[in-house]
Amino acid sequence: MGFDNLSGLPNWEDEDDFRGDDEEGEEWKPKPTTEACKAMYEQWKQVMIVLNGALETMNTSTDEGSFPEEYWEDHKAMLLGDAYQVAIKIKSSETGLFMIRMENACIIRKNAQFVKSSMLTMIAEGAIEKAHGMVIRDEIDKFRILFRQWVSTFERDEFEDEWGLF
Repeated sequence: MGFDNLSGLPNWEDEDDFRGDDEEGEEWKPKPTTEACKAMYEQWKQVMIVLNGALETMNTSTDEGSFPEEYWEDHKAMLLGDAYQVAIKIKSSETGLFMIRMENACIIRKNAQFVKSSMLTMIAEGAIEKAHGMVIRDEIDKFRILFRQWVSTFERDEFEDEWGLF
């Protein structure tokens, strides 16, 4: 990961993604869900920058009564996996289907909450600096506000959820 991409995530416009093409002559119409989704993705990139920085400087040395180093390495991998999955789920939500958006929204919320709450444990155990953990938590709070705006743009479609959740 170079200095030009500290988040480790592709830019919104990069790569082939799941967003559908505009229908002929529809480009001019406002796309509130897409715009909210893009803003949320850009904020998550900020979360990833500070998270990657904090995890690079993580203290995994073991003191008596502390978790072993292997625990912290596993926890770090789990945190990064969940954090990268947030970005993937944001981008794949742009298929336009209500159920897919709702499923992804649930996963995004769960993973973002896990990253945020993990910061408290990592601060308490001395694995990361308190300032780093609090910055990550603050960035996730900014993300949560954008998430709420994004979810408010969802429009239910005619497809029924066979599981009855949505």
